[in-house]
Amino acid sequence: MAEVLGVGLTHYPLLAGADTHMANLLKSTLKDPDIPVELKDPSSWLPLAQEEWGTDGGVAAAAAHRSRLLEDLQKCREAIDEFEPDVVMVWGDDQYENFREEVIPSFCVLAYTDTVVEPFGVLDMLKVPNVWGLPSDTSFVMTGAPDFAKAAVTDVLNSGVDVAYSYQPREGIHFPHAFGNTQLFLDYDNVGAEFPYPIVPMAVNCYGEHVIARKGGIARFADIAAGEQLDPPGPTPLRCFEFGRAVGRFAKRSDKRVALVASSSWSHAFLHDKGWHLRPDTDSDQALYEAMVAGDYESWNARTSRQVIDAGQHEMLNWYCLLGAMSELGMTLSWSDLVVTEIFNSNKAFAVFE
Repeated sequence: MAEVLGVGLTHYPLLAGADTHMANLLKSTLKDPDIPVELKDPSSWLPLAQEEWGTDGGVAAAAAHRSRLLEDLQKCREAIDEFEPDVVMVWGDDQYENFREEVIPSFCVLAYTDTVVEPFGVLDMLKVPNVWGLPSDTSFVMTGAPDFAKAAVTDVLNSGVDVAYSYQPREGIHFPHAFGNTQLFLDYDNVGAEFPYPIVPMAVNCYGEHVIARKGGIARFADIAAGEQLDPPGPTPLRCFEFGRAVGRFAKRSDKRVALVASSSWSHAFLHDKGWHLRPDTDSDQALYEAMVAGDYESWNARTSRQVIDAGQHEMLNWYCLLGAMSELGMTLSWSDLVVTEIFNSNKAFAVFE
């Protein structure tokens, strides 16, 4: 009989980078001339931000942030190893990687065979050295489970939830980092090369109105003020929850041991327009974290797409999928952690459901 494990973690790209560069997104934001000068002055920041920024631009704090994240990732890996899954299904966002102007699906299961992943693609774009000091073209293989992925699509479609599927990745780009970094970080000591479980990536259009408009990245306030040509919205939080429920039902009906994983940080500073891209929306994150710990999914589902976007919580749609599955299967949160930061772009949550 099938068994299911639920896991939530981060795919924070700069965790793969050197400590000296972990605060680079904030440093870039501080160069935006349209952010009020007084807001860019560290003396006006919250105490945590001032403490993390220190006298070295966040380098010392980066080491502490890394240590906390790796400790939590290790707990996630230990839970997965103890569970011994036959397959790991991962909800992650596609950040203008596989899906671009040709098509933007709300949900797409990647029914790929074994795929070569170059995990430092994002770091190369950001001109950030990797923490391992390895060549930029370092790669590992992500083992696929295409037959299981196709069966998942069939089952979810038959349940009434529309989901696309893909048999091969886009050429000429790095593999979507939400999935590549999931394997990289769960196998951090081996740079992703010895992860023993096949992965079925499930792409969610988390970026919605910003996916093409901002190409999955940061916008300057002059461009925002000039009037962005926004895209149609992504799936609603409630629809993501329903997608998760459908995947959960499939996993439970299968004959496999299935780990269901949500891969993303929570609110992102560079998406939090109301916070001038300087800090994540910690208040919103804390409220949802407390609701998750309490098993209060009604509070999650009461939030609208607009509220999610305004808080810079775009990528949390992946967690809506996970919580939908956990709710459907009556699974219980056994461990979690919320790592809050002011200067490292995003708050990071971790969770294990059994």
